[in-house]
Amino acid sequence: MKIYRDYDDLPKIKLPHGQEVSISDSTIRDGAQMPGIVIKSQHKVKIYEYLHRIGIEKLEAFVYNERDRKAIKLMQDQGYEFPQITGWARANPADIDMVLGVDGIEETGILMSVSDPHIFDKMGLKSREAAEEKYLNALQYAVDHGLKTRAHIEDMTRADNYNFVFPLIKQIMDIDSDCTIRICDTIGFGVPFEGVDEPYGFPTIIKHLKNELNVKNIETHCHDDFGLAVPNSIAGYWHGANWSNVTFLGIGERAGNAEMEKILLFLMRRIEGFDKYNLECLVEFGKFMEKEIGIRIPRNKSVVGNNVFAHESGIHTAGVIKNPFTYEPYPPEIVGGKRTFLIGDSSGIEVLRYKVQETLNELMDVQIEIGKSDKRLRDIQMDIQKLYNDDKRVSCISDEEILAYVKKYFMFNPLVSKDMHRQEEEDSIPEAPLSKPRKDPHIHGLD
Repeated sequence: MKIYRDYDDLPKIKLPHGQEVSISDSTIRDGAQMPGIVIKSQHKVKIYEYLHRIGIEKLEAFVYNERDRKAIKLMQDQGYEFPQITGWARANPADIDMVLGVDGIEETGILMSVSDPHIFDKMGLKSREAAEEKYLNALQYAVDHGLKTRAHIEDMTRADNYNFVFPLIKQIMDIDSDCTIRICDTIGFGVPFEGVDEPYGFPTIIKHLKNELNVKNIETHCHDDFGLAVPNSIAGYWHGANWSNVTFLGIGERAGNAEMEKILLFLMRRIEGFDKYNLECLVEFGKFMEKEIGIRIPRNKSVVGNNVFAHESGIHTAGVIKNPFTYEPYPPEIVGGKRTFLIGDSSGIEVLRYKVQETLNELMDVQIEIGKSDKRLRDIQMDIQKLYNDDKRVSCISDEEILAYVKKYFMFNPLVSKDMHRQEEEDSIPEAPLSKPRKDPHIHGLD
C-alpha cells in the first residue's frame, strides 16, 4: 500500500522523451513592452542578476537604441557566464547589423511573421513567397556574419502551416541546421491537447518539426490570452521541445506571456531528476518587480503571491499546524516564502491557540503551552467573533492586536485582580472587543 504523508512520498513525472530542457527569458524584451511600465537600464541589470541566481540559460534583449545597448553593457560587466545575452532583430540586414555592432552577442532571434494577417495587413507584402524570400535572406545574412540564429515564427498558431510554414522551416534548416525554431503562439490560440491539428495543436506542430523536419532545437513562446500559456509551454516539453521562452510574472503585451516562476516550480518539484535551478529568490524577485517596476501582484498569485503560504480558515490552519503537507504543495523556503497564520472570521480555536502561544513565547522568552479549553483563550475568541458578528471588522486581526489581547488576558488581568491599586495598568488595558487600541507609552505594540 502506498502512503503519501510527506512531500518526498509523492512520485515525480518523467518527460516521455527524456530530453534536457532549458529556459530563455524575455522579461527585458517582450516583458518590457507591457503597457504602462518602464524598465530602466538599472532595472534590467537587477533582473539579469536575479536570472543568474536562478540559473536561467539565456535572455534576449533589444539593441535598437542607446538605452538597450547601455543595459547590455552593464549586464556584460557583471562577468556572468549565464544567462547568455542574445539579440533580437526584424528580418532585414539593417537590424542584424545592429546586433553585430554589439560586442559579445553571438546569437540573435529573427522575427518571421507567418500568418496571413501579418504578411499582408501588417507588413504589406504582396505574397507569401515575398515573405519567404525576405526571411530566408535575413537568416542567410546572419549566418554569413557568424551569428547563431533563432527563427521567431510569429503567429504560427493562426498560419497555414502545411502549405507555407513547414516548407519555410525546411528551408531554414537547410541554411542553419542548428537554428532554434521558436513556435510563437502570438495571441494565445494554441492548445496543449493531443489530436488537434491545423493550426492550433502544439503536440502536432512539435511532432512534425521533430519527426518530419528533423529540427534539433524547438522552443515555445506562448501568450496567455486564453489562459493557456503555461500549459502550452509544458506541453511543448512533454512532446519534445527543449526550450521555452518566458517572462517573470508573465509580463508582456495584452494578457502577457508564460510565467517563468510557474514553469520553474513545475519542473523542479514535479519532474523527475530535475534540480538545476535555484528558486529561493523568486519571492524576493517578485517584490522587486512590484516595488521598482510597478507590477501589481495579486495576493493569490501562485508561487509569489502574499497568500500562497497564508492560512486563515479553521480546517486549513489546523491541518497545516499539525503537518504542513496537508495543505501546502511545497515548503515555503523552496521559493523564499514564509508561512503565516492569520486570524479572521473563518479562523478556529486551533490557529488562535497557536498565535497566542507564539506571542506569549516571544513576549516572555519561555516555552508555554496553552490548552484549547483555557478560559482566557476562549474569551479572546469571543471578543474577536463579536467584531465580525457586529460587522465592525472587514480585515484580519493583526499581530499587534493579538499582542494586546495576550497582554490583557494573560498578563494584566492577574495583576489587576491581585492589586486593585494598579490603576496605570488597568487604564492601559484595551477594551474588548478590540477595534482601535489605545495608545499608551507604557505599552508597546498596541498602535
